[in-house]
Amino acid sequence: MEVYDCLKLENQLCFPLYACAKEIVKVYKPYLDQFDLTYTQYITLMVLWEHNEMNVKELGKYLYLDSGTLTPVLKKLESKGYIERKRSKTDERNLRIQITENGNALKKQVIEIPQKVGRCVNLEEEEAMQLYKILYKVLHSLTLEKPH
Repeated sequence: MEVYDCLKLENQLCFPLYACAKEIVKVYKPYLDQFDLTYTQYITLMVLWEHNEMNVKELGKYLYLDSGTLTPVLKKLESKGYIERKRSKTDERNLRIQITENGNALKKQVIEIPQKVGRCVNLEEEEAMQLYKILYKVLHSLTLEKPH
């Protein structure tokens, strides 16, 4: 093995992870465009569909996003009527995010997107579960705080 082999793109684990993530988001795009959503807005709504309400810090932990990235996403979702942002009455620094009736109605409209995208990824169910577990193992090893 040459001394510089570690710098070859083909020897990097990070590159296929990056490229796959980019390509999968590209597959989501036409489905999400129908609802005027970005992928980040969509995954934000997914967390809120599951939890209904939480503060920005909690939401950021679930999505592995900082508040600087999350704030414009939340403002856009609020302008579309899918969420409400409210300051806590007991602590003004605590911003609560809640799914609205319109946001919940959207859930029924996008229900088929995961299956449609899943059909584009050429993996057997067992392979998909193995990959899921491996990716979360890597993700958790790279982050100090575990969201769930």
